[in-house]
Amino acid sequence: MYLHLGQDVVVNTGDVIAILDMDNTTVSKITKEFLKGSEEEGFVVNVSEDLPKSYVLCERMGKPCVYISPISSSTLLKRAEQSRI
Repeated sequence: MYLHLGQDVVVNTGDVIAILDMDNTTVSKITKEFLKGSEEEGFVVNVSEDLPKSYVLCERMGKPCVYISPISSSTLLKRAEQSRI
């Protein structure tokens, strides 16, 4: 099944590793470094120009990908759970 992350972006739910809340997790220095490093390596895909609410870690064809989404992590989690039914 697929998970809609915003705009025209969908990912296979089997590729999703984690759905994380932007406000709660970016307080940590380690998380900030991870996101900065991911962006420098070209692994970050910004789904929308709106204020980011969550980010989704995926692995596609053996490569990491971080999607920045304007949709809340709780909404994305509900969508992911519904797609498995």
